Amino acid sequence: MSEVTAPAGGTKRGSAAARSTATGASADRSPYLRSSIIVGGVIVLLFVALAVFAGPLSAITGNDPYAEHPEALAGSVPAGFGGGISASHWFGVTPLRGVDLFSIVAYGSRISLGIGLFSSVISLVIGVALGLLAGYFQGLADALISRTMDVFFGFPFLIFAIALSVVVPQSFPRPLLLTLVLGFFGWPGIARLVRGQTLTLSKRNFAVASRVMGASPAHVLWHQILPNLMPLLIVNVTLSIPGRIGAEAGLSFLGVGMNPPTPSWGRSISDAVQWALVDPMYLLFPGGALFLLTFGFNLLGDGLSDAIDPRKGVRA
Repeated sequence: MSEVTAPAGGTKRGSAAARSTATGASADRSPYLRSSIIVGGVIVLLFVALAVFAGPLSAITGNDPYAEHPEALAGSVPAGFGGGISASHWFGVTPLRGVDLFSIVAYGSRISLGIGLFSSVISLVIGVALGLLAGYFQGLADALISRTMDVFFGFPFLIFAIALSVVVPQSFPRPLLLTLVLGFFGWPGIARLVRGQTLTLSKRNFAVASRVMGASPAHVLWHQILPNLMPLLIVNVTLSIPGRIGAEAGLSFLGVGMNPPTPSWGRSISDAVQWALVDPMYLLFPGGALFLLTFGFNLLGDGLSDAIDPRKGVRA
């Protein structure tokens, strides 16, 4: 009886074809279609929409974060189920004053997102500029900038922020003050990242060729090095935003952040601690919003980091 060898060869060819198909499907799939990016992006976009449409959403029930509703209170605590949850007050009301809690959370998202985003932009501009200078020119510029970074890394930010809140007049806008402080003290991490990458990229063939052809340092930095830093910068900023949102909430929790009656998640959490046993919803909604927003940004940043990680063979 003769041996049948065709199926074995066919099996090998079939396996190779299957592997080729799987590899092609994997290659065609965008590295940015990761569950972490999608879920994190959806969470962040929902909070952005909440911040943008805070006014119209609160107006649906005729509320705002400043109006008091004593009729919704039973003594000093919210009347009814879940801290006063009703068709007029979706998240209930606060104890003592009866302020609509949904309006506080919605308008508070504007404060948190605004401070987180704009302080990150300030840190990004300062950090990128100084990091490029230190990494490209090296020498004295690198030494001065690196020593300055070391000073900032060792600076007691919390003590300075508390002291500054006492010195600065109460009339000065607190959102602007917190944005400037967080932005000014947040650049060293970005500068160190940019410096290290610039040291490497400035020795690559494309940068060396540009210098040999007579390109100015500004041209090399702007057109050759900076574009190659963009994926890392996007990830870094995305991951830094939740830390800044948490810092604003922490300062407000300590009483040195946003002044009342400006809506603030941190101050609401601070006020809600003493009511946690009798009105847990007062603590749950602002605390849950803070957790979800920081979680969404962290999830998005981690997903973007995985997507552009060169060790995984993926380039943005």
